[in-house]
Amino acid sequence: MLRSVTRTLFASAAVSALLGFAPVSAQEALSLAPEVKASSAKIYFERCAGCHGVLRKGATGKSLEPEATGKLGQQRLEKILSYGTEGGMPNFDDILNKDEIKHLSTYLQMKPDVPPEWGMKEMKESWKVLVAADKRPTKPMNNINLNNVFSVTLRDTGEVALIDGDTKKIWGIVKTGYAVHISRVSFSGRYVYVIGRDGRLDLIDLWFEKPTPVATMKIGLDARSIETSKFKGFEDKYAVAGGYWPPQYVIMDGQTLEPLKIVSTRGMTVDGEYHPEPRVASIVASQIKPEWVINIKETGLIKLVDYTDIKNLKETTIESAKFLHDGGWDASKRYFLVAANASNKVAVVDTKEGKLAALVDTKAKPHPGRGANFVHPKFGPVWATSHLGADVITLIGTDPEKHAQYAWKVVAELKQHGSGSLFVKTHPKSRNLWSDAPLHPDAEIAASVTVYDLDNLDKGPTTINVAKMADLPETKAVKRVVHAEYNAAGDEVWFSIWAGKTDPSAIVVIDDKTRKMKTVIKDPKLITPTGKFNVMNTQHDIY
Repeated sequence: MLRSVTRTLFASAAVSALLGFAPVSAQEALSLAPEVKASSAKIYFERCAGCHGVLRKGATGKSLEPEATGKLGQQRLEKILSYGTEGGMPNFDDILNKDEIKHLSTYLQMKPDVPPEWGMKEMKESWKVLVAADKRPTKPMNNINLNNVFSVTLRDTGEVALIDGDTKKIWGIVKTGYAVHISRVSFSGRYVYVIGRDGRLDLIDLWFEKPTPVATMKIGLDARSIETSKFKGFEDKYAVAGGYWPPQYVIMDGQTLEPLKIVSTRGMTVDGEYHPEPRVASIVASQIKPEWVINIKETGLIKLVDYTDIKNLKETTIESAKFLHDGGWDASKRYFLVAANASNKVAVVDTKEGKLAALVDTKAKPHPGRGANFVHPKFGPVWATSHLGADVITLIGTDPEKHAQYAWKVVAELKQHGSGSLFVKTHPKSRNLWSDAPLHPDAEIAASVTVYDLDNLDKGPTTINVAKMADLPETKAVKRVVHAEYNAAGDEVWFSIWAGKTDPSAIVVIDDKTRKMKTVIKDPKLITPTGKFNVMNTQHDIY
């Protein structure tokens, strides 16, 4: 009888609809009421699974399996959830109420739920072409400067806002999956691909009068990455998306999102141990070969996937280090640098030769976003990453031909205003380097950014409280300043003010030369803005 009641309650909960978890057992139902457990599972998925894994085995964040959380105990878990840590764990006392923190702490000491699989049948059932390719415009039907459009994630509403970078006005808002993690742009610049943490992928056509979704498909139950084919002759032909759950990647038709091939990433780690949840962390497309670079988080394996013949797919597997996360190209677009953040390393892949060029030791938990490229007066071309777990920005030499003595070495560490950083950014036309720290537990640090003068790095950084520029009302929620993104001209840098779900948020636009506020974009529809992706910069991998 108890199991029957449990099944009914759990299936009716939001998390069941989201993840399709199997019903809780009678033993677990005695620890938390079914509806409370379902709510806690939903919170875990939305707020914690990205770093700790659906199965709670750990990656960027530590293992949260019962044997680990049981040792911490209820009170310690509640404190960690409430106040965060300087290692990159944010505080949740401004997002969750005391009961939610209490119940989540109990949930973390219980056996993890295992979601169902998601294969071709489920993908095709979710796939919809909303506007057929031959029914779409043959030329742009608007007067928008598409190169300077920003695709902005509205995290908690499951939407993206397409903002005209010239006028600073919202051009359109498109309903998407929950908490879109990334927007990628087709090589032609026409299409924006956005993927939510719930695995929903949407294809947005910018040639209509208003940005219009033309296809959608759910690639899994949890996802982070999407990319297109960029090599000459394959422009816009394919798209590839990576799953967090199930751990796999899917190749699709680039115009319609029709799923064509699924490849599992389950298998052995670089340490020779089997892992049931090797998630696809990030994907980039090479422009010198018809290949994608697909980074498998838990295994520490990097896949170079040749998409010239997807029926007879060829993968080159490169061993690096755990746990792979995000990264970007060096200035030459030959070398890809990716953070193995739980190993405190950056892996460097020579995509021309198809092999690992180096493993570079860094401070704790590098988290570059795409990173930042610039020419250092002494070390030549360098690539920069900030860190979740350290208050520095690390510079790595990237020129093995003219600056061989510095190549693939940490050549400098710039003092950052705090740890908990997610993104570092510059632009070829800028002389500034910007870095955020939104996951730092101190509210003042989370609300501020560090900026460096690239022509005078020795004078040290300047710290700017960007959140104060927005002049938002005081609330309990921390105003986290996140994700610098340049406009197409490279003379403005945009920051999101990521406040609470029910609090006013904003985007602050700063003049890159003067470092003064240029404008603040405010709108009731801008709810929890986070990542912003400029079409021109994303299309051409400019960072």
